[in-house]
Amino acid sequence: MAKAKRRSNNEGSITKRQDGRWMARVTLPGGKRRAFYARTKAEAIKRLQGTQSAVAQGLPLGNERETVATWIKTWLDASKTRVRARTWERYTQIAKFHLLPRLGHIRLTKLTPADVERMMREGLDAGQAARSVAQHRAVLRSALRAAMKHGLVARNVAGLADAPHLPELEYEAVTPAKARAIFEAVSGDRLEAFVTVALACGLREGEALGARWSDVDLEAGTLHIQRSLQRIGHEWQFLEPKTKRSRRTISLPAPVAQALQEHKMRQVVERLLLGPDWEGERWGGLIFTNEVGGPLNRSTVLRHFHRLLSRAGLPKMRVHDLRHGAASLMAALGVSARVAMEVLGHSQISTTMNHYTHVAPEWQRDAADMVAKGLWA
Repeated sequence: MAKAKRRSNNEGSITKRQDGRWMARVTLPGGKRRAFYARTKAEAIKRLQGTQSAVAQGLPLGNERETVATWIKTWLDASKTRVRARTWERYTQIAKFHLLPRLGHIRLTKLTPADVERMMREGLDAGQAARSVAQHRAVLRSALRAAMKHGLVARNVAGLADAPHLPELEYEAVTPAKARAIFEAVSGDRLEAFVTVALACGLREGEALGARWSDVDLEAGTLHIQRSLQRIGHEWQFLEPKTKRSRRTISLPAPVAQALQEHKMRQVVERLLLGPDWEGERWGGLIFTNEVGGPLNRSTVLRHFHRLLSRAGLPKMRVHDLRHGAASLMAALGVSARVAMEVLGHSQISTTMNHYTHVAPEWQRDAADMVAKGLWA
């Protein structure tokens, strides 16, 4: 009787069991075999193909007893060098406080869309914002996408789970009149140049915090955006710009260049008064600093900005809203979307159009008047 042929490495088979489940088996390097179980043949095929791909690429394989907690920790370790530090920190916080407490004990292969929906429902019941809950689901979806790639699961149940309804983000457009009121509110304050640059040029907060005097040419009226400064955990870190288009050169309006010149002179006085206690050189000569030359703390900036707005009788706004305001101002003043995209450093023009340009009611009135004049005048 002929001896049965031994299966070669990475060869697999799929059979249906008497209990109705489908079993996929694959031969691993060294002759060991591994079996996977699924409810449908399609799921079994996906798991088999994922495992074969992982073996071919030399990737580590999990096991049937892998839990959501152990996989997410593995995924976080692998992601640390692939994403921005701030992003990885956010992933870690979401996993620690939201994913692991509610789903960590479940076996990875047993996780269902219902489990994910229960997690989101519990978050909403606990008072978490729908947008935050949606972010928790998005992080889990990314982790499960990697699990599929490694052949650990046949489907991404986070993607199959119904997401919470998200209210559309609304931003109040900044009109030229409101912009002038904001400039007046910060006039003469240490934050004047910071707010002026952010609102007139649409810088991201981290871009403004990381800008150095070596990046600006006041005579030519240009500012080179080359880095971002963010606080990761308890440490300040200089990071690469968010996207390729974020690394850009911005032309400064003359009043902005003038505000920076006055800010520079104020900083020179502060440096002379502190003498050896000035920390500016340590940070490479930041444009916007605290009283001793170090980085500005975002929460301190926000609190002080709110005090200035309140003193002027203006409503509160986030520092990031100044960037939104810059886009709406460019739209109001007739700057093309393509140019606005370059100034703001967006990677896609759809971002400029859909998320940053907001129309004030008076501009709608102007548009209506223009239509009336063109068609009926």
